[in-house]
Amino acid sequence: MDAKPMPGSRRELTKLQNREIILEAAQLVFAQLGFATATVRDIIRATPLASGTFYNYFKSKEQVYQALRDEEALAIRPKLHEARAAAVDARAFLMASFRTFFLFVAEKSASGGERFRLDSPEVLAGFAELREDIEKAMARGLLPSSDAHLLAAALTGVAFELGEEVKQGAEIDTVTGFATALFLGGIGALPAKRV
Repeated sequence: MDAKPMPGSRRELTKLQNREIILEAAQLVFAQLGFATATVRDIIRATPLASGTFYNYFKSKEQVYQALRDEEALAIRPKLHEARAAAVDARAFLMASFRTFFLFVAEKSASGGERFRLDSPEVLAGFAELREDIEKAMARGLLPSSDAHLLAAALTGVAFELGEEVKQGAEIDTVTGFATALFLGGIGALPAKRV
């Protein structure tokens, strides 16, 4: 039976460092070759680690890719929560949520980031945090009392789909304004398209 390393032990530190080396190499390889073309061998070659070490941490390139996506989901959640908590009204709540997410998407797309897998524990926890933040905003009177679960789902759907437009080069302020106007006033509140 393999003994678990003590927190802060040298063995645990080495494991964390090896995992990080693999993730950094995979991110670089995926950005250079694309996920479909990249192989586990390419990832291993981009590290100073022995080939067998890779398989101590991951079974496939898909697992590495998901670990990278999960880390990104973990990184954005505190920023989104902080932006929503600082809101003083519905407009600020929506704008801060959308803008923070779209800035993150733009940053990640510059490094070859793809869509999040929506069923990972980290992303699902982010959805739950959004719902909780909506409930708190409703309790503070920033948002009208409504179904927080459905509103969270609608906000998420719009954010993820418009995030794809940001990846294609759409201006963040324009997309943020569009999404905010849509939620604040419905279709009738959307700005006319400039010709």
